[in-house]
Parts: sequence; C-alpha cells; structure tokens
Amino acid sequence: MAYVLKTHRFGLLTPSSNTTQEPEFSAALPASVSLHTGRVSYREITPEEQDRCVLELEQESRKLADAEVDVVVFAATAPTLAKGKGYDRELIKRMEDASGRPATTAATAFVDALSLLGVTRIAIGAPWSKTMDKPMVEFMQASGFDVVHSEVVGFVASIELGRVGPETAYELGRRADRPDAEAIIMPGGNWASMPVVEKLERELGKPVLVNNAVSLWAGLRLLKTGIGIPGYGRLLRDHLAA
Repeated sequence: MAYVLKTHRFGLLTPSSNTTQEPEFSAALPASVSLHTGRVSYREITPEEQDRCVLELEQESRKLADAEVDVVVFAATAPTLAKGKGYDRELIKRMEDASGRPATTAATAFVDALSLLGVTRIAIGAPWSKTMDKPMVEFMQASGFDVVHSEVVGFVASIELGRVGPETAYELGRRADRPDAEAIIMPGGNWASMPVVEKLERELGKPVLVNNAVSLWAGLRLLKTGIGIPGYGRLLRDHLAA
C-alpha cells in the first residue's frame, strides 16, 4: 500500500445514527486530507432530537481538537437551522470556542453555496416529514431565497433513511424540480444523495446541492486545499480550485 502524506485533517460532527456521511466523505476527500469524526446523539428526525443533539456540541468539538483537526463541520442540516436565521452562526461560535478551530454547519454551507452560485429561487427535496420541512423553508426564506416548491419523503427514523439507495434521492430531486427554480437543494445527511448529483444536474440543467456535498465543500474551503473534486456536481468540481 502506497503511503500518501496527509497534509490536512477534516473534523466531521455527525449524528450518532448516521451511516452515510463517513463513507461518502471518505470516498470524495482528496488523498491528502484525512477524516476524523465525532458523533452527537440523534436517532429520530424530530424537533426534540435536534434540540438534544446540540447539547453535546462542545464536548465533541473538544474531542476533535484533541486530534488537531484543521476544521470542524457539523454536517447535519435540521439541527443547524432549528431556531431560525442566525442559529447556525451561534452553533459555529460554540464549536469554534470549544475547539479553537474554524467551524461551519450544513445550513451555513447551503446559504454560502447558493450565494456563490448567484441563485435566488430554489426548490427543496427533503427526506424528512412536513413537520421538519417547515423550519427548513422558513430558514431559507429568511436567508433571502425564494422557495418556489418543497417536497418531502416522510422518514422519521434516521437509521431507516440510511438504508435507502440513491434512487430515492434521484426520484425526489426530479419531483421537487420546478421550471422557475434556479437550483434544487436536498438537505439530510443520512441518505445516499451524492451519487445522483451529476445525473440530476445533467437532466435538469441546474445546480443540485445535497447536504453532504455542500458540507464537504464548505469544510474544504476553510482548509483552502484548492483541489476540485470531480464526480459530485459543479459545486465540488468547479468551486474549490484556487
């Protein structure tokens, strides 16, 4: 096995029930970037669970700092926008204060990516329930985006979501699209959505931003690696290079 020097350490905070993010991040990260993971307790995709999981934010951020990671990314959408616009920034400060490292969240990454792409009108395809969709829509609207449509699948048990194949994300992306949407965003970190981004972008003719890809992109931007990653859509391919 050839030795590859690891020049950067990527710190990922993931829900405890998530079985998708570590494989997807590991597969996509440049060979010079190693992945290091902390986990916050989160089993059901409910308002109660998203409030509970952030209680462990400082503890898990400090643990990642013990590994001297270069960045901390809380890559879960719902918990990072649960209390409206600005809540993601509060969580970022808590992670940075605890770890002494730059940090970001999935919610922040969606906003930053859409802003960079110049998108103002979006459609949302989410794996969770309508109850969980309402805060997502309100957060994106408060962040300056016109949500022309939102579509959900209805998953509540996170572990069950982790068992579905990429065809579920593909079909939802197609259903969520509307002619006046300039981009499709697909939150939720525990389903295989990264493999279908390229296909959806080709067929729909617009950016498709999924949770794990935007979280990865945001963390790598903080690392300043400058290395584009092909195979997962235009955001990682075209908007990481220096």
